[in-house]
This record gives sequence, structure tokens and C-alpha cells, in this order.
Amino acid sequence: MGKHNRQGDKDPSISIIARNRKARHNFEILETYEAGISLVGAEVKSLRSGKLTLTESYATIVAGEVILKSLHIPRYLMAADQVTAPDRDRRLLLHKREIRKITRSIQEKGLTLVPLALYFKGGIVKIELAVARGRKRYDKREELTRRDSEREMKRAAKRSQ
Repeated sequence: MGKHNRQGDKDPSISIIARNRKARHNFEILETYEAGISLVGAEVKSLRSGKLTLTESYATIVAGEVILKSLHIPRYLMAADQVTAPDRDRRLLLHKREIRKITRSIQEKGLTLVPLALYFKGGIVKIELAVARGRKRYDKREELTRRDSEREMKRAAKRSQ
């Protein structure tokens, strides 16, 4: 498991299901982890169709386990025998040492666990989880102006070549 680098997105065995685009805007990402997610078969089929809501979800630690809350995976219509609640809590699969490290991190004031992306890696559903600090409104504005200025500098450098 361990840390997941964003360069791995170019790996052909990785197929992105969904990204939480708002997370990088609303939070300052401090550290990322790759975790497995405990699902039933019908939920995996539903994920293959790409219908899920990741933006409102978050993770907490309950009794030494990392639990993902508010991840909405709609019911797979072809699986009538496996009926699960679309918004049920789902257990994330991490090593104990990673859970201990995350627990120490989020006990710090203002830190939370935010899912960044959900993807298939070699046929297995994985989630990129981040320990993050919430940004204030003025921090978000500063980040936008910084990104805009970087973009302009790149354009200017490209034009000069």
C-alpha cells in the first residue's frame, strides 16, 4: 500500500473512476495514502459504470479502523439479490502502522481525512486518501491567484521560445 504518487495515474493498470476535484481547492493536502475499500460485488459493478458521488465523502477513524462515510454508490439494478444502502459506511483497508500514523496526524487541530480519487488498480478498487487541512476563503483566493500567475508565466515562456 503506502504512499500513492500522482505520477502513477499514467500507469496503464490504473483506471480512474472518479476524482474529488473540490478537495484540492478546499484543502491543503499534507500527505496521501492508497487504501483498499471493502465493497460487495454489486457495488463494484456499479462503480464500473462510473456512477458515484465522491465530493461529499470523508473518512474517520472508529475503533482502530478507517471508515469512509457519505460515499454514494447507487444500487446496481441487475443485482436484485444484493441490496445494500447506497450511502452506507465502508471500511478502508490500511496497514495498522498507517492507521496509527493517520490517527496521530488527525488528532492535530484542523486536520481531516479526505478522499481524492477512486480508481481500479489491477482490477481492485483503491482509494487515494489524504490527510488535509481546511483552507480559509482568503487562502483559496491566494491559491487561485498563484496558479493564474504560474499559468501566465508558462504561457509567456512558451511564446518566447
